[in-house]
Amino acid sequence: MSEPAVMPATAQVKPPGTGIPRGTAAAPSFVARFPDRLRLPIAFDAALLLRDLEPFASEQWTGHFVRDNYDGDWSVIPLRGPEGAKHPIQMIFPNPTAKAFENTPFLDNCPHFRAVMDEFHCPLREVRLMRLTPGSLIKEHSDPDLRFEDGLVRIHVPITTNDRVEFRVNGSCVAMEPGSCWYLRLSDPHSVANKGDTDRVHLVIDAMVNDWMTELFEAAAAA
Repeated sequence: MSEPAVMPATAQVKPPGTGIPRGTAAAPSFVARFPDRLRLPIAFDAALLLRDLEPFASEQWTGHFVRDNYDGDWSVIPLRGPEGAKHPIQMIFPNPTAKAFENTPFLDNCPHFRAVMDEFHCPLREVRLMRLTPGSLIKEHSDPDLRFEDGLVRIHVPITTNDRVEFRVNGSCVAMEPGSCWYLRLSDPHSVANKGDTDRVHLVIDAMVNDWMTELFEAAAAA
């Protein structure tokens, strides 16, 4: 039995998370139920997550497909994706028309990543490792569909980072340490710059909102 990673505590369909560049008209205003950033009351053992990450070789990472959204190296390893996807781009592509999802072979030797996923008692869509190398920049953009109020959330669990990574939402930095768990309202303008000397890698989970997720968010907001 693996050592647990959890510690108590269309014509053209735009896929979730591909982004609207800065300067493009945003969706009409809405009433937000939760803040644009929310630290969730779940924590994971960063050392165990790093243990799962370290065996991956550099050639196993696939460059993010929206090349206009970044400078440098922003790359992905798919741990869960659309059922039947075999090509690397298909496996990392968050297809909004997909109805069924499955874990990929990349997850086979990652017991601690699986333990993180098991903590989420809600339907999981794509689950990816997302790496931003030193000197790389994800340009400011927005992903209109990635917000709690629309039923789809993107959860970030940092695995490795440094104090010179700047993840900005609405112009304000969000400091996320390894092992913490965050909801970010990515329908708002956001950007990421890795100004440090080491990779920034997050475990990124796209999940559907259900009663369990709602209760988790309410607990986080009340803390």
